[in-house]
Amino acid sequence: MNVTYLTELANESGGILYVMLVLLLVALTVIIERTRYLAAMEKGGEKLISLVKKERNRVEDIELPKKAAALPHASLFAVLKNNLSCPSAVLNGHLEEVIMHKVPKLDRSLWVLDTVITLAPLLGLFGTIVGMFNAFHVLGDAQNGSAQVTGGIAEALISTACGLLIAMIGLVFFNALHNRVRLVIHQMETLKIMIINRHAENELTESHHTEAEQHNRAQVELLRAPARG
Repeated sequence: MNVTYLTELANESGGILYVMLVLLLVALTVIIERTRYLAAMEKGGEKLISLVKKERNRVEDIELPKKAAALPHASLFAVLKNNLSCPSAVLNGHLEEVIMHKVPKLDRSLWVLDTVITLAPLLGLFGTIVGMFNAFHVLGDAQNGSAQVTGGIAEALISTACGLLIAMIGLVFFNALHNRVRLVIHQMETLKIMIINRHAENELTESHHTEAEQHNRAQVELLRAPARG
């Protein structure tokens, strides 16, 4: 097959193959953009998890790298710094709310890829039906032989093949991108739990210090009381 032959097929398909070419370009655009974006998010999330693991305490004092500021994970640390005085249960709700707001940004444009996967085979089938009409139309002319009919049917099946090829490519990458989205969300959930645990530990430590100070003050008051008497 050369370019001229493919162009003739596209022209004879009533423009359906041109539409399928547009669908392929749209699918490739979404695949490339989402793959680069989610790969950067996943890599940055791994670095943040490693950073929190190194800091056993005072997670609110962690200084994020400049590159990490654009990550959805960074919003969790911003919420922590704005709610340092909140109990762990309240902080957990704020962090969960942020995650819910960030999820739609992660799977953005994936619905386009899902639509292409569904639409491409249907367009291919429609193009084949149109081609079959054209192929059998020549039977009305006695001068046309069976070879022309079978050749027209073979050309009509190109639409179905193209539609299935686009759908298969899109399906593979759609599942891969959906898995990357799931991994990024899992990273955010992991960071949320790590932040809550360390915040709770700090709360417990501060509570013990407060109780110890109150106990010491009470002992001092008991010792001062006889002296005052």
